[in-house]
Amino acid sequence: MITIHETPLFPETYPLDRLGKREDLLFFDIETTGFSGEYSNLYLVGCVYYEGGRWNLVQWFADTVSAEKEVLITFFEFLKRFPIVVHFNGDGFDIPYLLKRCRAYDLPYDFSGVTSLDIYKKIRPYRNLLGLESMKQKAIEQFLGVEREDIYSGGQLIEVYKDYLFSHEQVLLDMLLLHNADDLRGMPGILPILNYPDYLEHSFTLVDQELLTRNDLFGREYHALKLIYQSDYTVPVPFSRSSSVADLEAKGGQLTASVDLYEGELKYFYPDYKNYYYLIYEDRAIHKSVAEYVDREARIKATAKTCYTRRDGSYLPQFAPIFEPVLQKEYKDRITYFPYDDRQFAEQERNGGYVRHLLDYLCSK
Repeated sequence: MITIHETPLFPETYPLDRLGKREDLLFFDIETTGFSGEYSNLYLVGCVYYEGGRWNLVQWFADTVSAEKEVLITFFEFLKRFPIVVHFNGDGFDIPYLLKRCRAYDLPYDFSGVTSLDIYKKIRPYRNLLGLESMKQKAIEQFLGVEREDIYSGGQLIEVYKDYLFSHEQVLLDMLLLHNADDLRGMPGILPILNYPDYLEHSFTLVDQELLTRNDLFGREYHALKLIYQSDYTVPVPFSRSSSVADLEAKGGQLTASVDLYEGELKYFYPDYKNYYYLIYEDRAIHKSVAEYVDREARIKATAKTCYTRRDGSYLPQFAPIFEPVLQKEYKDRITYFPYDDRQFAEQERNGGYVRHLLDYLCSK
């Protein structure tokens, strides 16, 4: 086994105290000859940790196939010093792979004593919202403007490792170590991506609202509501997202939403339609206790589709029936609405419930 140690400089562009004490954090990444822990081998484990007032990078490299067991033992013994492991998709690949290799050698190691923080899992729910092309580490680095030297993928380096086992050429070893080291150097570099879950998962405060007048393609006027929110957290790179009825833009600690208002008549559907009659000539439903006084020819038993009353006003769209009362254009429409009143809305929106609803919807698109 070959051990490489260096003390690189890592700019701390994310508040590490949100993760834990600096000295408690162990960033790690592995390199393997395949995806299956049963039928391939581990050949490299790299770690970044803070000790002695500086960042350290250590790599354990299996220079022979038989050195794999030594790499595993060395890593897991080293792991005992740290309560928190930080990684990129380690929950999905690295950790299960290491456990399978331990079982192959009947080694008694696991991750039960540590907290696992997977950067991939933290950011995955927001991929669509942020417009990430993929969830690979390199894609996130590009989103944040992080540059790397390495031009090879882990899959491409499998053949390089096989060639190294045959030739032991230094240039091949350098290629293998560089790829792993760049992933490790890049991991603290991509930590600012965690600002997005921090930002999106905490409360927003409504600081301003403005009713805008716009024109559609045919020159007809309509109104849109501009909502400005403030967060205690900030995003390093602005992002925006649009749908047919709402636009969102995040910059720094501010989030701006522009939502088209529906102005006119909508239907409120009563849930217990069996207790209502539909008035044919008035196009509305009334409770059976009142309907008994209406001419039988002017009423029929209501169905779920006809059990409604009409209401006129200004409404905000919603994509699940969260805000009451729920109104619709037609029964079972996917987009529903709730009444908008500037004063009442400002009072209700202290903690950003509506904009969070919009964010959840745009995350799922």
